Amino acid sequence: MSIVENLDNKIRKFWPKNGPPFQEIDKYIKKYSREKIVIKCGGRVLLDPNLFSNFINDVTTLKKLGLTPVIVHGGGPRIKKKLEELNIESKFIMGLRVTDEKIIKVVEEVMIEFNKEIVIALEKKECNAKSVTVKENSSICVEQKNKVLGYVGRPTKIDNKLINNLIKENFIPVVSPMGLDENKQTYNINADTTAGALAKSLRSRRLMLMTDVEGVYDKNKKLISEIKSAEAEKMIYDETISEGMIPKIRTCIDAVNNGVRGVAIIDGRKPHSILFELFSDKGAGTLIRK
Repeated sequence: MSIVENLDNKIRKFWPKNGPPFQEIDKYIKKYSREKIVIKCGGRVLLDPNLFSNFINDVTTLKKLGLTPVIVHGGGPRIKKKLEELNIESKFIMGLRVTDEKIIKVVEEVMIEFNKEIVIALEKKECNAKSVTVKENSSICVEQKNKVLGYVGRPTKIDNKLINNLIKENFIPVVSPMGLDENKQTYNINADTTAGALAKSLRSRRLMLMTDVEGVYDKNKKLISEIKSAEAEKMIYDETISEGMIPKIRTCIDAVNNGVRGVAIIDGRKPHSILFELFSDKGAGTLIRK
């Protein structure tokens, strides 16, 4: 008797009506059981209450099915909004925000606030969750990426023991994309880069990057369902992939070449895109493999 047959009634109680076909999920539950799935949430999910609620529900569903989700959250849209309110101008280089002393303080404030919102939302769904920020359970060591970008860091070490201990204690780690250097200076880190570093360090089965696009498009603006890392590299070189997508794709390439079996770029604006990517034959967005 299959897992779904054994747990049919239990799963149906929490499975979303507009989620993936119920008959397809059996093999995927077996495939991902107890596997670590690193999920980076960003884009409209950070601002839209309905999308945020859908995201929390999907993460809760993963936990109920026996998967091990690890969340890394972005903060771009919220940071942008806060900076505009304070009349602080910011600029980007290759998709990365130039961060001075004023901006790093705003970034830290926004990140910690949003981190707490995610933890509280999960706890309301009876999912234990713990913040991992520069102020609480700090686990990311960084070095300055370059002087031009200012307080933008590159992860040099992840405290796996801390993250794995939280998982063993049945908590969902909620990781803020910030780190400390050897002098305890706070640095902002691109959230995709953080998620990739974490996925590599934890040897996660999957890395999922939620964003505001369907996935990766070819030169004719058609969605690519699956692509090899070498092909993705060529698309950066010929500028099919550009601007803010570059750090995302670099993260994907690095992850799949360092132990992560697959990285998916999915549209966080679509209901249950996480579940469709993991538990349906069709998937969602673009899957990048080695």
